Amino acid sequence: MRLTVVGCSGSYPGPDSPASCYLLEAESDGRTWRILLDLGSGALGALQRHGDPLTIDAVFLSHLHADHCLDLSGYYVMRKYHPAGPQPRIPVWGPEGTAERMAKAYDLPVDPGMTGEFDFRLHGAPVEVGPFRVEPVPVVHPVPAYGLRVSADGATLGYSGDTGPCPGLDAVAQDVDLLLAEASFRSGDDNPADLHLTGADCGEAATRGAARRLMLTHVPPWFDRADALAEARSTYAGPVVLARCGDVHEL
Repeated sequence: MRLTVVGCSGSYPGPDSPASCYLLEAESDGRTWRILLDLGSGALGALQRHGDPLTIDAVFLSHLHADHCLDLSGYYVMRKYHPAGPQPRIPVWGPEGTAERMAKAYDLPVDPGMTGEFDFRLHGAPVEVGPFRVEPVPVVHPVPAYGLRVSADGATLGYSGDTGPCPGLDAVAQDVDLLLAEASFRSGDDNPADLHLTGADCGEAATRGAARRLMLTHVPPWFDRADALAEARSTYAGPVVLARCGDVHEL
């Protein structure tokens, strides 16, 4: 399983990266399968550097804040009006209200909204897309939100989405080969509860879950990413890296 960091800027696009989007690829049945975890602000442009977006097999949205879902609007245009003709519907998993949220984002009537282009499905039981098994795990955030455990090729990635420390985060981190965790906050600041993680929180979750590697993402442009890295290394003894736009990691 291969992870490409399409976008990793926290809360809004930064000077070096779009907002959240992660491409996962794995081989099966004689072809490459591709899924996206989130498609946040600015990510569709960067995605085109890594292949044809029309080859994506499914999209999984962690939650419906703009920095995680808004570029689905541009993707709708690409799939609906492409010169090669309208593209086949692909599944989009997300929280309740995803279809309505995306219709309103593009000022479409809710019926049909984007349902001619996307087969909207609600997070619930684990699902399989080609070689991928994706398990959504509810986490704490001001809106319904999910972490995602994705397994393929004998490896498992845990993606926090946006969350504060909670049992769901620990479930996402449990025994994964890579924990991809958001580090939006800094320890010592007056941080609201049940919203985001600090670098130290990420390291603690990775330690409790015995994650084999930790990657920090979603650091807002107004913070120094090195601070998040130092915090995580203070609470986790394993390998820690910062997500960088365009980086590719093999699991």
